[in-house]
Amino acid sequence: KIGVALTGSFCTMNRVMGIIEKLVKDEGAEVYPIVSENVRDLDTKFGTAAGWRQKLQEVGCQTPVFTIPEAEPIGPTGFLDILLIAPCSGNTMAKLCHGITDGPVLMAAKAHLRNSKPVVLALASNDGLGMNAKNLGELLNVKNIFFVPFGQDNAEKKPNSVIFAEDKVMDTLMMALDNRQIQPLLLQYPQAADKK
Repeated sequence: KIGVALTGSFCTMNRVMGIIEKLVKDEGAEVYPIVSENVRDLDTKFGTAAGWRQKLQEVGCQTPVFTIPEAEPIGPTGFLDILLIAPCSGNTMAKLCHGITDGPVLMAAKAHLRNSKPVVLALASNDGLGMNAKNLGELLNVKNIFFVPFGQDNAEKKPNSVIFAEDKVMDTLMMALDNRQIQPLLLQYPQAADKK
């Protein structure tokens, strides 16, 4: 039973939908989506809010969680085995680092961590190596928080930007369930990467 929490790095949402589909169809996982307010409500050039909700239904997820009250029972019931925050925006990473619980994704993370269960972050942030580097550094040392390996997706034009390696998500999840951080963590991102 995997919680997949989606935050507002909209340019990577299609990749995450592909990961969810593989988890459901290839791995037989029960996927419980936790959707941030921005993903729930905002239409962008990358897709509409209604379109993302429809896609979650099409790939065979469980009923999505959209609010703080819906996310809170993740703690007392303890029904998730692991929580993947993907994409994990810099904003979400910063709030998680500072204990801010002002939305369903952060409530899900707080609730899940109280049970000493793994939370995996798949970073997609334009300032992961900028203002958010300090938060990244702190979270690397927090018990039960693990990272999907990541790299700079456009080092020349956006030197602070990092993005997770899509092909490392499943291995990261499996190792996190065994309380281990997959290595190497820092990767050379493919030159043909999509430019955010």
